[in-house]
Amino acid sequence: MKEVPPSKITMYTDGSSLGNPGPGGYGTLLLHGQHKKELSGGFKVTTNNRMELMAVIVGLEALKQPNCDVTVYTDSRYVVDSVEKGWLQSWIRIRFKGKKNSDLWMRFYEIYQLHQVKFVWVKGHAAIPGNERCDQLAVAAANGSSLLVDEGFKKETTILNK
Repeated sequence: MKEVPPSKITMYTDGSSLGNPGPGGYGTLLLHGQHKKELSGGFKVTTNNRMELMAVIVGLEALKQPNCDVTVYTDSRYVVDSVEKGWLQSWIRIRFKGKKNSDLWMRFYEIYQLHQVKFVWVKGHAAIPGNERCDQLAVAAANGSSLLVDEGFKKETTILNK
């Protein structure tokens, strides 16, 4: 049986929060050859970091096969550094004690393990077309009328305020 090479995917992501916390949204752009897919969504109350991470999660979850070679371009130091500097591995070892966004990080880690993912940090608002498009998607989602409840943020906020 012939081995199928991994698909090469380029992903751009961005998150937005109009207030922090406040209404938020994410935007994701997936590119594979001539194919292009845009994804976005918005939440009533959330944070910028949650939306930055959500954009990556949604993009990875949209991939139809495992073992994809994915390059993620993001302007989020939070996401890039958490993975590339090994912080996420440390947070998993301590079971996220005292760390925020554990629900999203665990969701990310589950899908991340199925692919070969490389992160590239890009400067936000630097005229990088993919990043600019994701910013537009994220802001439009945050300003949308069909905003969802970010249950993870709501639960985390409730716990921290006790």
